[in-house]
Amino acid sequence: MRPCPCSHAFLCVAAFCSLGALRCAAQVDPWEFEVYPYSTTPRGMAEFETDNSVVTSGHDEGGEGTAAGTIRSQGMWSNAYEFSYGLTDRIEGAIYLNMAQPDGGGLRWAGDNIRLRGRLFDQGVLPVDVGWYAELEWHKTPQFDDAMRELEFRPILEKDVGAFSILVNPKFEKVLAGVGHDQGFEFGYDAGIHYRWTRALSPGLELYGGAGLVDQLGPLNGQQHYVFPVVWGELPHGLEYNFGAGYGLTHGSDRVIVKSNLELERFVGALFKASADSGWFF
Repeated sequence: MRPCPCSHAFLCVAAFCSLGALRCAAQVDPWEFEVYPYSTTPRGMAEFETDNSVVTSGHDEGGEGTAAGTIRSQGMWSNAYEFSYGLTDRIEGAIYLNMAQPDGGGLRWAGDNIRLRGRLFDQGVLPVDVGWYAELEWHKTPQFDDAMRELEFRPILEKDVGAFSILVNPKFEKVLAGVGHDQGFEFGYDAGIHYRWTRALSPGLELYGGAGLVDQLGPLNGQQHYVFPVVWGELPHGLEYNFGAGYGLTHGSDRVIVKSNLELERFVGALFKASADSGWFF
């Protein structure tokens, strides 16, 4: 395939996300402004990551914008601390500790997550590299979320076109306990276009959104959609970063969110043998 310009790549991702919004408003997770790639943490490697965001211009009432509970989003700091481990060459496991600091308040526990993430086949076998993601979430209710437990699943799609990487993570969430447990799946998306300029500094554009229940869409003005211009890269000693400022595109979104993600990888030893070259899952 011939490389396409950045504008063409952006239209591809925007069209995908617009289609999702028309078909199906889910809450956007302020602890996880991250678009997951097809690649996973290598076998035997441990990754320590902190994902941070602050709502610099948001809503003054709970339950609006990225605030899914009774505490308002305006001035909210969200801090996620993640430990990931490469179980096999194609599957990683992770646990999260989610903390939050409301405007004018102290740091509080907001919830925990555990997840598995994997990839299918080796890179380049399929026209689009495909991965998967499954996560179980616990929330502190009602302060930070009115749903106590949620299950999330997302396919991971990635395509390299020249120097551009296009990533799309459609998200499907189901409340297992708490408000909304008797409803169906919510639909959201994370997506991004990253330009590989240099190893240490590269630009990108990331999109995050929530469109509501798959079978009962909310009005577009009440949905949440954000666009984040970002810079990302890898620094010495295995330190990677992703910084950006996000702008809400609808009334239901917070107006401005600033994010900063940092991660560090270290080899700690493999627990399982290498995956077979002919394997497509393990």
